[in-house]
Parts: sequence; C-alpha cells; structure tokens
Amino acid sequence: MGVAGHNDPLIGETTCGSLLQQLQLIWDEVGESDEDRDKMLLQLEQECLDVYRRKVEQASNSRARLLQQLANAKSELSRLLCALGELSISGIPDKTTGTIKEQLEAISPFLEKLCREKDKRVREFADVQLQIQTIRGEIAGSLQVGDHMETPCVNEDDLSTKKLNEFLSELQALQKEKSNRLHKILDFVSSVHDLCSVLGMDFLSTVTEVHPSLNDSVGAESKSISDATLSKLSKMVIQLKEEKSKRLERIQALASQLTDLWNLMDTSADERQLFDHVTCNISSALDEVTAPGALDIDLIEQAELEVERLDQLKASRMKDIAFKRQTELEDIYAQAHITIDTSAARDRILTVIDSSIFEPSELLADMENQILKAKEEALSRKDILEKVERWMSACEEESWLEDYSQDDNRYSATRGAHLNLKRAEKARLLVSKIPVIVDTLMAKTRAWEQEHGMPFSYDGVHLLAMLDEYKVLRQQKEEEKRRMRDQKKINDQLAAEQEKLFGSKPSPARPQSSRKAPGPRANGSAVNGTPNRRLSVHQNGGGRSVSRDGRRDSGRPAVPVNYVAICKEESSNNHPAASSP
Repeated sequence: MGVAGHNDPLIGETTCGSLLQQLQLIWDEVGESDEDRDKMLLQLEQECLDVYRRKVEQASNSRARLLQQLANAKSELSRLLCALGELSISGIPDKTTGTIKEQLEAISPFLEKLCREKDKRVREFADVQLQIQTIRGEIAGSLQVGDHMETPCVNEDDLSTKKLNEFLSELQALQKEKSNRLHKILDFVSSVHDLCSVLGMDFLSTVTEVHPSLNDSVGAESKSISDATLSKLSKMVIQLKEEKSKRLERIQALASQLTDLWNLMDTSADERQLFDHVTCNISSALDEVTAPGALDIDLIEQAELEVERLDQLKASRMKDIAFKRQTELEDIYAQAHITIDTSAARDRILTVIDSSIFEPSELLADMENQILKAKEEALSRKDILEKVERWMSACEEESWLEDYSQDDNRYSATRGAHLNLKRAEKARLLVSKIPVIVDTLMAKTRAWEQEHGMPFSYDGVHLLAMLDEYKVLRQQKEEEKRRMRDQKKINDQLAAEQEKLFGSKPSPARPQSSRKAPGPRANGSAVNGTPNRRLSVHQNGGGRSVSRDGRRDSGRPAVPVNYVAICKEESSNNHPAASSP
C-alpha cells in the first residue's frame, strides 16, 4: 500500500524509464524475486514489440491503401483521357516524386474535371443516339407517331470527339433522308389530292387508307415516312393516274361520239353547250386535265346516257344522216377532181335503208370507210393537183398576156396602166416556166400511175392524154407565131419597096391571120376565125368547173385553153356511159 501511494516527483512526466523505475520500487517493496522480475520484464518487452508491430502494420496498410488510391486515380485518369480521346490535358503535373498524399492531392482536381467532362459527353452521346434510333424507327416503320424510345446505353469506353462527330454525321444524313422522304410524302399526298379532285373522289378517305398520319390535321413532322408508306403512296398515285388515263380515254371517246352525232344531226349550239364540260377535253393531254370533277364517274355516265339517246335518235333519222355523209364524200371527190356516179350511190343508200336487214351502224361504218379512203386518195393526188392548178394559172396568164400584147393602148398613160405592166412582167416570167411545169407534171403523173396501177384522171379525163394534147397544140401555136412573124417581115419589106417606088407609104395591110394561135379568146374564136368546139371557153361562172351533182366548185380556176373540156367532150363521144361534170 505504501508503494502504491508513493509520490514520485517525476510522475507528471511519465516515460518508459520512469514507469520501469516505479516498477522496480514496487518490486523492491514487495520483494519480488529476480526470476519473477526477469519474467515480468520479458513480458513487458514482448507486449511493447506487439504494440509496435501492430502500429507498423497499420501504417503499412494505410500506405498500401494510399498507393492503391494513387494507382486507381492514375488509372482512371488514363482511362478518362483515352475515352475522351485526349492524349493529355493541360495543367496535370507530371509529378512522380513527393509523398503519396501530395501526388493524390495533385491529381484529384483534374480527375474531377474529367469526370464532369465525361458525364457531359455521355449525355451528348445519348441525345444523338436517341435521335438516330428515333429516325431509324420512323424510316423502318417500327416507331409509331407519338411513341417515345428509351434512352440508349452509351459505350463509355469511347467518348471521343471523333466518335461523336461520326454519330453527328450519321444523324445529319438521317435527318436529310427524313427531310427528303417528308418532301416525297408531301408531293405524293399533293398528287393524290389533285387526282382525287379531278376524279371526283374523297381525298381524306383515300389518303388515310395508306396511313392515318397523312390526314391534313396532322403536322408535317408527325407524318409517317416509312418505306411502307412511301411504297403505298407511290402505288396509289400510279393507280390513280391509270384510272385518270382510263377515264380520260372514255370521256374523249364519248366526246368524239357526241361530236360526230351532233354533226350528223345538226344539233343546236344550246344542246351542245350542255356537254361542254365533256367535249372541252376531247383533245386534251393527260396532264392538261386539272379541273375539279372533270373526270367524275357520274359525268361519264351522263355522257354515256346521252350517247345512247342520240344513237336511238340517229336510227330514226338515218336517211338524212346517210345522205349528209354521201354529200361529204361527193365533196371530197369533187375537190380531188374525181368523177363518181352519185345517183347510183344514193340509190344504193335508199335500197339499204329500205331493206329488212338494214343495220344503221354498218351503213355508217361503210360510209366512214369510203370517206377515209376518199381522203387518202385525195391526199395522194394533192401534189399533182397543186401542179395542175399552177399549170392552169400559168396558161391563164399566158392568155391574158397575149390579149394584152395586142392592145395598142397598153402603153398609154391611162389609170392602172402601170399595174398591167407589172403583171405583164410577172406573166412573161411565169409563161417561160410552162414547159418545165408540164414536164414535171407529166413525170409525177407517170410515177403516180406506176405506184397505184391505174390512170390519173382529172374530172374524168386522162391527165397524161390531156398534157400530151396540150404539148401538141402548144407546138402548133409556136409554129403559128413563127409563121406570123415571118409573114410580118415579108409585109414590112414589101411596104418598104413600095415606098421607094411610089414615094409614099401605103396604108398597112392587115396580115392574113391577125388572130392568136390556138388558145383561149374572150369570144371563143380559133385560128381560122370560126368557132371551135374543142377550144370553147367555159361560160359558167368565169371558167369555174361544176361537179356532177350541179354544185359549183368556186375554188378551181378556169381550165387552160379549155383542154379539159376538149378531152372530156371527146371522152363523152367515145364512151357514152361515162358521166360528165
């Protein structure tokens, strides 16, 4: 007890030595043996070693943890730099010396900065990838309008700017494709709208069959742009265009039938006006028909009913219609200078109509075929007929020039004399071309006859025979002119000799024949001064020819030197059965 209560002056500064000294005093007081004392001291030493060992282990573990933290920080820093595509970042100390804590404190701010940059980059990647997947879903048709996709999982091992730019480029390409598809969709929808308007169909019910989002109430950005929608819209536009083409063909055929029936029956303009909306497209191209309801099925059905009504009415007026077609056929032949037996044709029409097996459509079809063939034949003769008209015109000018040349007052200063002088100059030029015109006409006529295997007749007269006779008569005329010039020279010489003998100029003697060579005259005189039936001039309308049924063809000029009349009259004498105009 004494030992326990001993006051040690050094008790305030407890150390191992003071404690051992205190322990020695206690042992002395207690009387511990040296052996016990050694055991206790050895035990104390062992316990101290254990404490030191534990402390060293704790310090070693703490150092290991710090080293691991430093290694992890460096590893994370390297990983973030690699993921962000940064080879290095400015400000990071390249410090491999110093205490572990100093190295950790130097790396930590930059690690936090990179972590924030990584989070920001992850959000950017997620947003871009979400837009890409959304557009892909819209194109594929797997994403419906109004649906939202989950945020995609981002690969955090590659968050580089290069990778982000790749995604952005892909997104821009998809956005461009989406824009192009949207324009195609809108173009298709517009085409469907226009076609439905022309065809008289309901646009909304038609276009929403493809996809509900194509309704006008849905915004452009919300419309379906999938491959399926584009394909269906394309097919629908093609189908509507085909339907438009079919309806246009139907309505043009109906318009043509209506026009033909109206022309056949002389339908009034007021009645025709009721179907102007049908006939206005008779020659329109497919793209030109844009009026709303222009090809409505109800309109086509109305036109079909009108055609049926007019067909029934046509049957009751068949005789007038058939004669009208016959008149049209006769006019074509008359204009082409082809003679036909009109009375026999009209008698045949009456016989067919009065027969028990009469079929109006067959009769009209036959007459249409005749008109078509007549037009084809007239077209094949057109070139030759134009040259015949030119030949006739040249001969008329030749006849006028001869009359003009015999006019003693042609050079007088009368009113209009200068006009006749100009006409005479042109007439001389034209007359000089007559031989070439005739030769060309004969060559073309022979070629036509070889091609068609039949003679070319002009108002019932063989044209080549007419031209041959014209050449003979023209040659005779030229010979007569030369004879008259020679006779005039002889007369002039005789007059000169008489003037020398008698000293005065006798009155000029009239030539034996002061008349023109064979050719047309206003009074119809010939070379010998007596009227010649072969060279008589037509008096019906100033030289105009008349067709077989008595209708005057005011479009043809007078026949030159009446060779057509000559040949036709000869043909009548030689062939009594032939018809004359």
